[in-house]
Amino acid sequence: MLKYFMIRLMYDVTKPYRYKIKELIQSTWDTPWVSIQDGIYSLITKKFDYPEVDHTDGIGTKGEYHWQHKTIRNAVIDALAMNLNDLVLMRAVPYKLQNHIIIPEDNHQIIEEIVFYLVQECRKRDIAITGGETSIHNNTTALDLSITVSGFIQEVKPNQFREGDILIGIASSGLHSNGFSKVRAVLGDIFYPELTEPTRIYSDELLPLISKYQVNGMMHITGGAFTKLKDLLPGLNAVITKNHCLLPQKIFHKLYASGISDEEMYSTFNCGIGFVLSVSKEYARVLTEAIKDSDIIGIITKGEGKVIIRSAFSGKQVEL
Repeated sequence: MLKYFMIRLMYDVTKPYRYKIKELIQSTWDTPWVSIQDGIYSLITKKFDYPEVDHTDGIGTKGEYHWQHKTIRNAVIDALAMNLNDLVLMRAVPYKLQNHIIIPEDNHQIIEEIVFYLVQECRKRDIAITGGETSIHNNTTALDLSITVSGFIQEVKPNQFREGDILIGIASSGLHSNGFSKVRAVLGDIFYPELTEPTRIYSDELLPLISKYQVNGMMHITGGAFTKLKDLLPGLNAVITKNHCLLPQKIFHKLYASGISDEEMYSTFNCGIGFVLSVSKEYARVLTEAIKDSDIIGIITKGEGKVIIRSAFSGKQVEL
């Protein structure tokens, strides 16, 4: 009997917060893109007829820092950013999502807080929350928030770099949500506030611009960092120079000082550049003027599928 009582204290399987959460997510249902009918599961009717794409991602081991320091809003923005920024590569407009919350203890306040902030961000962007799940994993020490976002594509275009294109970089807000296994291995128990700084969401300003100007290729600099550019480089090289204003933030210099090589820095971390556009010369200047904290960082040349970077840490040329 005592054991049963202890289990009930650990996890209230009735989820009494579910009524408040349902009310919150229903406030996201008034959008231009879908009509939603309430029921055991939401019945969704779309108001458009375009090709669609789905994307799923979460916050990874950064969630341990978010849980320890209760930076819940930042965790929500991280999870959204990892999905919305990748959907931009397909030129997809996000219109609905589902989420899976995993936390180490049955903390109703934090569950409600996660949903509250997620609702806030979705209402800004006309994204309907159509469902979700909460799991209590008492064998973990981290928060995880995984999200699946659906988007529609009004005009399907190839995402490819072209020889002679100018590369535009857009500043990151710091580490974003990648490379945290390495961060934890290097820093151990040391904590810096930058470790919970949320990922910059690029989709809000990029979606209107890429429908107005010709953008040939795009890449979100996430897991694998600058090696991701190689996916768009058949028979080409991406040459990234040191002569631009998008420098690594202090946290990257702290990691580099721990003994991480230039090559590993640029294949693990964004090093101050969170998104890259490949455009013809005629659009390079107008786009850097339109996008906050952006700069011309390099060029696409004929080559062998390499990324060549002049390290901002040592000045050394790095080939990935």
